[in-house]
Amino acid sequence: MAEQQRIVIGGGKRLEGEIPIQGAKNSALPLLAATVLCSGESVLHNCPHLSDCDSACRILECLGCRCKREQNTVTVDSSVISCTDIPASLMREMRSSIIFLGSVLTRCGRCRMSFPGGCELGPRPIDFHLAALREMGAVIDERHGYLECTAPKGLNGARITLSFSSVGATENIMLAASLAEGTTEIHNAAREPEIVDLAEYINKCGGKISGAGESTIVIEGVKRLSSCEHRIMSDRIAAATYLCCGAITGGELILTGADHSGLRPVIAVLERMGCSIYTYGKSNVFINVRRPLTSPGTVRTNVHPGFPTDAQPPLMALTAVAGGTTVFVENIFENRFKHASELVRLGAHISVEGKVAVVIGVRSLSGAELVATDLRGGAALVTAGLAAEGTTKIAGLSHIDRGYENIEGVLRSVGADITRK
Repeated sequence: MAEQQRIVIGGGKRLEGEIPIQGAKNSALPLLAATVLCSGESVLHNCPHLSDCDSACRILECLGCRCKREQNTVTVDSSVISCTDIPASLMREMRSSIIFLGSVLTRCGRCRMSFPGGCELGPRPIDFHLAALREMGAVIDERHGYLECTAPKGLNGARITLSFSSVGATENIMLAASLAEGTTEIHNAAREPEIVDLAEYINKCGGKISGAGESTIVIEGVKRLSSCEHRIMSDRIAAATYLCCGAITGGELILTGADHSGLRPVIAVLERMGCSIYTYGKSNVFINVRRPLTSPGTVRTNVHPGFPTDAQPPLMALTAVAGGTTVFVENIFENRFKHASELVRLGAHISVEGKVAVVIGVRSLSGAELVATDLRGGAALVTAGLAAEGTTKIAGLSHIDRGYENIEGVLRSVGADITRK
């Protein structure tokens, strides 16, 4: 249905008001996969209404778990795992579906799945995942588009050094190692806040993980994990997107439930542009923009605690109307500038060469018909549309719905002229 609909934006409305920040997509998915490790009923609060979360629940049900959602609380009963094959139709719905490999394999001793789908952002190799699991004793046969994985003697602890601090690989290793025999060390581990959230959940269930959020994580395997109740962290990328939306309209917003410790790289860039941003309490962020914004200079994406690649597209939309020239250097994904050509349709001045995009700020944008081709690129088009003169229509909403909970309703609540038709 989303593919047949469009978001229609009447630009030029100043955003004012309060936005509660949804639970984190990038935390909810590995946490849902982690419920496979537990015996009993796990309760996850603050789980966002997203198509990716729905896909993860369908995978759980395919495995034999029972899932129930009541508003933003998802309950998963994983007492019985009756199937270890994940159909290709489900795997194709999201790239992060590979995260189920570690949890199913360590609990059941086997797993069969196809290669995952998701946004096409260039190579996001799962080689790191597979190599690590092989070091832990997994036997993995790759053929005909499927991964046939077994652990004939069970998984064993290992000392694993990642050549790139991949978030997904770090999470998969943590899941697999939690029920493995012995101790696993992950060196050059990802340090993102979502890694910490996963470790906290597993430890609540009786796991033994230390060092999450640092470059070395140690997991002592246990025989059994029990279920628990856990609140998913807030979505720092959704928060970054709404900060850009407020800034591009010269608005004044309060983000509530937004853990600002994970937003520091984004806040620093926005402040360089001239935004006034204040954080208070543990989870409140205030942004006020009263003067013309200027270029932040060069923005380089990197692994945490660097500037997050997922926040680059909405920031590019913002710099399109900021004074001066901004240079983006994308260090994570090869094909992360697909939104640039759509922003040009609005009148933005952007040139792309390889992993570098140069944005020369223009005075104004004008509405046009656009197509979102990936999740965060779609967020960039919405951000730009809020400031464009006239009407902007955005198709390809299935991408946006993967990561933003009712984005048009959220923005309409703070003054945007935005509807889904």
